[in-house]
Amino acid sequence: MAGISVEFSRVGKRFGARPVLAAVSGTLRPGEVLVVAGPNGAGKSTLLNILAGVLRPSRGAVSYRRGDVDVPRRDWFENLGMASPDMAVYDELSALENLRFFGRLRGHAVADATLGGLLETLGLPAREHHRPVGTYSSGMKQRVKLAQAALHAPAVLLLDEPSSNLDAAGHEAVAALVARFRPHAAVAVATNDPREIAWGDARLDLAL
Repeated sequence: MAGISVEFSRVGKRFGARPVLAAVSGTLRPGEVLVVAGPNGAGKSTLLNILAGVLRPSRGAVSYRRGDVDVPRRDWFENLGMASPDMAVYDELSALENLRFFGRLRGHAVADATLGGLLETLGLPAREHHRPVGTYSSGMKQRVKLAQAALHAPAVLLLDEPSSNLDAAGHEAVAALVARFRPHAAVAVATNDPREIAWGDARLDLAL
């Protein structure tokens, strides 16, 4: 099956009287990593949330396309994985329980062995998988968020500051995740981290 591209044209966003984005255009293509860079407050997270369908743009348009065919907005969610600092996980649930829940929410029943393997790949050892996430460090929670984004092998992967709260080993795990998805998925990474910028095949710079 052909991959999905995400096209955005002259996207703008205002929060009340405050403009955040103005006429931003670009394309996420399968097999490429687009890096979205820019100073704090330039709208990197806002743009990724618009591309995910979490926010509606104040102007402009976003479309998901499989080849020459538009993907209906109602079907974006099942093709999308996203991790961002603002996303929440359920503190009272374990890492495995969180992933089971998010998988079922998407209509995917993923085996615990597969989920556990994904968590280990992202640097969360098996001994931690059954402990409540509320007892985790911020870096451990970030690994769960990344696993939640990747568990259903999405065609579009959006990562907002993916290495935040992670140590050097965690950064390497994120780099491996991006490398795993790069051949077939459309990937966007919002970041100012030079190590993450180096992953990009293309770059979009936002300004204040």
